[in-house]
Amino acid sequence: MADILLSARAGSPTNASPTVGENWVRKFVNRHEQLQSKYTRKYDYQRALCEDPKAISDWFRLVENTRAKYGIPDEDVYNFDETGFQMGVIGTAKVVTGSQRAGKALVTQLGNREWVTAVEAINASGWALPPMIIFAGKMHQAAWYDALPPQWTIAVSENGWTTDKIGLVWLQTVFNKHTKARTVGQYRLLILDGHGSHATPEFDRFCLDNAIITLCMPPHSSHLLQPLDVGCFSPLKRAYGHQVEICMQLGRNHIDKLDFLESFQPARAAALSSSLICRGFAAAGLVPHNAERVLSRLQFKLRTPTPPASRQL
Repeated sequence: MADILLSARAGSPTNASPTVGENWVRKFVNRHEQLQSKYTRKYDYQRALCEDPKAISDWFRLVENTRAKYGIPDEDVYNFDETGFQMGVIGTAKVVTGSQRAGKALVTQLGNREWVTAVEAINASGWALPPMIIFAGKMHQAAWYDALPPQWTIAVSENGWTTDKIGLVWLQTVFNKHTKARTVGQYRLLILDGHGSHATPEFDRFCLDNAIITLCMPPHSSHLLQPLDVGCFSPLKRAYGHQVEICMQLGRNHIDKLDFLESFQPARAAALSSSLICRGFAAAGLVPHNAERVLSRLQFKLRTPTPPASRQL
């Protein structure tokens, strides 16, 4: 477009049209205070699809109507989800190096990439249920339980991921066990994603029989609507990575399941604090109920492209 305007202004023939220089864009932006240049970043298309103000508003209307229908107070609102760890892998961090050093600084990792899943649940009042840790394996080992905090539970699966059976066991032996006596009203509200282990007939039947109302968030929206994702999981990953770094400084060259349990405890205590839990529920617009907290953060509004004008022959 700039070349076309320049050519029109110069009144030059088409075959000798002038073009703008390679610095034209930068200079144009500098001349206009209302403009700035930024780098783009990749964003998942499915996530972008879910950043639809109508879909988000419908979700908050569903939550509001459900709580009103069943008379559910803030004290009976819960969120649960799973998050995974590779035991010996740390995240990227900023470090100080010599000024003569070229390239990026490299940090040796402890090497164990075995997958571990932590099943976590939090309450809108600011407290967390005991976690369930899922290790890859077939048999439990007595050594795991030597220093395990009271009320924590361990499950095993082939790959360290959750399963339908583990999801039901968690619901029965962790969620119901630790929340039933603390219920203020008649019903508990459990907000979750649409993972298959949360959507089995057995899971739904147990909830129905025990006055547990479940609401599934819209797909690909947990980065906006889930308190655990918004408030706790990122600090938890950073805190665990810091614990792994401490292990490295102490001269350990491998992280096993016992090391994971040892490192996960202080990381979890730091990340699932009462303040971060309450902040997560508030940022997700759930407690206090405030849809605008989420709607104001939407980054995309996808539009259907306008079809080209038809030509009449």
